[in-house]
Amino acid sequence: MDNLLETLAFYIMAGFAAGSAVGVVVSTNIIRTAVFLLGTLGSVAGLYFLLDANLIAAIQLIVYAGGTLILIIFGVMLTSKSPWVRFDATRGQIIVACLVAAMMFAGLCTLLLPGEWSGGPVLEQSPRVKDVGEALLTDYLVPFEVASVLLLVVMIGAAYLARPEK
Repeated sequence: MDNLLETLAFYIMAGFAAGSAVGVVVSTNIIRTAVFLLGTLGSVAGLYFLLDANLIAAIQLIVYAGGTLILIIFGVMLTSKSPWVRFDATRGQIIVACLVAAMMFAGLCTLLLPGEWSGGPVLEQSPRVKDVGEALLTDYLVPFEVASVLLLVVMIGAAYLARPEK
């Protein structure tokens, strides 16, 4: 019974993630696109929770669902364009996008279908947040700080580019 509920939860989350991802692609309104993106990122975090990867799920919610969507909303607010403006792709752009998507799908199928999928080793206990935090602040301190400085530079650059011309 417990396995049935997990399977049902997986299919619900995966279906919601796929449906929201399609909504992100086909939406022509930036606000609706951001809402669909929130649904996609939230349901992927739910899939991580189902996999008992609580740290990755929390990071998914905090960094991606929180930070990225706030950045998108601020980007829309800081630009002079109305958030209700529709953006329509030309016929050529749609054709090129469909061709690229078909090539990527064919490449993924080529890589994934012949592979042998076996159950990997089962961990007795998932990694603790404390262990990951200690590793980030000892062994991986320099890359961690470089990433934070890079994000700060990107935010300053976005604010500079979004400022009105005088």
